[in-house]
Formats: sequence, structure tokens, C-alpha cells
Amino acid sequence: MGFFSLGNRGPGAGADWLIVGLGNPDAKYQGTRHNAGFAALDFLAQQWGCPVNKSKWSGLYGMARVDGQKVVLLKPLTYMNDSGRCAGPAAAFYKLPPQRVLVLCDDVTQEPGHIRIRAAGSAGGHNGLKNIIQHLGSEEFPRLRIGVGAKPTPEYDLAGWVLAKFPPEAARAVAERYDDIEAACRLILAGDLPEAQNRFNG
Repeated sequence: MGFFSLGNRGPGAGADWLIVGLGNPDAKYQGTRHNAGFAALDFLAQQWGCPVNKSKWSGLYGMARVDGQKVVLLKPLTYMNDSGRCAGPAAAFYKLPPQRVLVLCDDVTQEPGHIRIRAAGSAGGHNGLKNIIQHLGSEEFPRLRIGVGAKPTPEYDLAGWVLAKFPPEAARAVAERYDDIEAACRLILAGDLPEAQNRFNG
């Protein structure tokens, strides 16, 4: 049994899941905190032998076979704050309910190397999640948030913080969790999000 109702996707749906990695598309944003979702999706694509190089919905996507399921990996090219303009139409195209849209994104409330998995919830101040909620018309989608570290002081500009590149030690801490992120995604795809939370949160 899954952890939620997976919904009726309708006849002829071409995918079982959509995984969306959030980030900004320009080369200057590579390695920044805000692109943690992009980087995690790139790792999944490499592990699953799935080039994310087809263009549609103002994004890049690829189709992977994961444990017998068809999984679309999607990178919005709309910039972070407009991520839903890509993710929403992709989910609609494949007739996927929000519960089958898994979002990977950065989280400034956690230290680098920590991850937090939730089945649903508010955007928690994350503009990419906020826009996806708007376009899906629901908060009922799973998300895996990747710790990137908090601002050094309350006065520090948040945009400046998330758009800055990781220092080497923090980058290593995040990269060391990629195998766990991949394992967590497999559990979520299999409908066992609580087990993913028990094993990998914190």
C-alpha cells in the first residue's frame, strides 16, 4: 500500500511519476545553493542512464525506467520563481496527480548534508515551491529538500546567499548525500515515503 492515494491518471498516460529538480538555467548559477535541485536531478539522470536533453514545457526532460516504472526527469528553464509554469503543464500532459510529482529543491533551514522529505505542505518561504503549488493547484505533492545552510546573519540578503556558490566543504557535504537522495527517491516512487523519511530525514 502506498502512503497516499495515487489517483487515476487516465488511459494512455505515458509516465508513472514526474521528478522535478529546481534551479536556475544559466551557467553562472551552476554550483550555487539555489541549484541544489538541479544538481540532484543530474545525479539521478546519471545513475538511471537518462539524458535530460529533450525540450518541452519551457524545460528539459528525459524518461527513465526505475524499478519497472516510467519516470520523467524534468529541469524547468523558467528560472526558480516561475518553476510551476514548466512543472504544471508537464504533470498535465502525463495526466499525473500532484501526489505523483516529486520536487527536489534547496532548503536554507537545514545544514549542508541534511535532507528533509515531506509528503505535502506549504512552500515554507521557497518561491519555487510556491509557484509549483500555484500551478498544480495543490500542496499535496511530495518534496525532498536539500540542506544548503542558513544565512550567516539575519540581516544577510537571502537572494545573495542562495545565488552564491557553495564553499568546498559544504559542496562535499551535499554531494555525499546523493546516493541517499537516489535511494530515497526509489522508496518514494515505490509508495513508501514514510520509510524514506525514517531512513534519511535529518
